[in-house]
Amino acid sequence: MTDFWIYFKIGLSHVLDINGYDHVLFLIALTVPYAFKDWKRILLLVTLFTIGHTFALLLSVFNIVTVKATLVEFLIPITILVTAFFNLFTAGKSSKQESITFVGAITVFFGVIHGLGFSNYFKAILPGNPSEKVVPLLEFALGIEAAQILVVLAVLILSFIVQTLFRFNKRDFTLVMSAFVIGVVVPLIIENPIWKR
Repeated sequence: MTDFWIYFKIGLSHVLDINGYDHVLFLIALTVPYAFKDWKRILLLVTLFTIGHTFALLLSVFNIVTVKATLVEFLIPITILVTAFFNLFTAGKSSKQESITFVGAITVFFGVIHGLGFSNYFKAILPGNPSEKVVPLLEFALGIEAAQILVVLAVLILSFIVQTLFRFNKRDFTLVMSAFVIGVVVPLIIENPIWKR
């Protein structure tokens, strides 16, 4: 049981680490178009992201996929930027309530990219052969899912407060928060070492 908490806490800190705020930025961009009444849809999206993230780690642990760290570190902020821009173009439109297929598929794909970004570190902290890493990987995934739900709850609470107390409408809140995410993530893309090659 001790091992479970070790890897669960690593999953929690992977998302909630203040120095690795890219994961939180992605969750903000993913959540801002929704409200508490959309909790099933949000939970599905968050879980799809975790599935993609875990799938990427499995591929890496079994040495099926290896990707250059510099490329992944460039792609991660791109996924955040794309999600935030998607919000800008769809804010206030009813399409948010329709099919989840497109957004769900993109969320899984972005989860894979984020998982690849953590894969080298994850392989380094786990001893043993690949098959011995599967259970710790699932424990880690549960930690990620729990942390993501905490972030989503925080965003939904902030959204509720801003809309209730400050009379912001949902569309404006989505636009402001998405613009904030874009403002934080664009410098990450510009300063990425990939441009210096």
